[in-house]
Amino acid sequence: MSAERIDGKAYALGLRGRIATLAADFTARTGRKAGLAVVLVGEDAASQVYVRSKGKATVEAGMASFEHRLPADAGEAELLALIGALNADPAVDGILVQLPLPAHLDEQTVISTISPDKDVDGFHVTNAGRLAVGQPGFVPCTPLGCVMLLKDRLGSLSGMDAVVIGRSNIVGKPMAQLLLAESCTVTIAHSRTRDLADVVRRADIVVAAVGRPEMVKGDWIKPGATVIDVGINRVDAAEPGKTRLVGDVDFGEACAVAGAITPVPGGVGPMTIAVLLRNALVAAFRNAGMALPAEAI
Repeated sequence: MSAERIDGKAYALGLRGRIATLAADFTARTGRKAGLAVVLVGEDAASQVYVRSKGKATVEAGMASFEHRLPADAGEAELLALIGALNADPAVDGILVQLPLPAHLDEQTVISTISPDKDVDGFHVTNAGRLAVGQPGFVPCTPLGCVMLLKDRLGSLSGMDAVVIGRSNIVGKPMAQLLLAESCTVTIAHSRTRDLADVVRRADIVVAAVGRPEMVKGDWIKPGATVIDVGINRVDAAEPGKTRLVGDVDFGEACAVAGAITPVPGGVGPMTIAVLLRNALVAAFRNAGMALPAEAI
């Protein structure tokens, strides 16, 4: 048995195409482009790469990209004032503050300053609450992308046993809420879970989001289960001085047991920016008081 590879790159490409079509419709109907503002504080190399890729993807989707850069020593008052101005700007539909922030800035204070209706990362406590009680809001991009891949592969998720390994506010907790909303029976496992392998072995759906390279072994997986690997870990390669990317799941072992699995790279990763664009477009339609065809994205 060899697991089907879930091609997140191909799904994300299709999603971005649908977003571009709807973005053009939004512009035709409103006379302006949907707008996404990204704020970067400091010179973190990885964050700069992410911001450039987000800006490029936004423009390619036919939306307006607003990029704001502040020095690493920028004060909290300066950053909060910028967010306040973006909250009030009708050309800006979505706001994303690139994390992590420099140590002297409090991430929760910054996130809570973003208007919940422009919080396209879905990190604001109001959006977390909306998700918990089933009200419309914004959901963090990575878990929402995972659910899209699962439903594309499996159709209805109703009644399935799902195990989410990891309890972060960014992936684990919202992932569990989304699976509950799909009528799964959900277990959140973590570093303190007893007999973790046995817990995972019960699951029809396994979502691994712990940040530990190849922690989930093949004999943890129920035969035929669908495995979503959120992990992106850089480890030493066989060639001296080289590195390679691996997930939180031992891909080779899991492939021999699972029914389907996301590879790393090329699985969940491409979905994150695609869903960010989706959230920004949803924000634009909502802010304009326009209905968005839900089935489209």
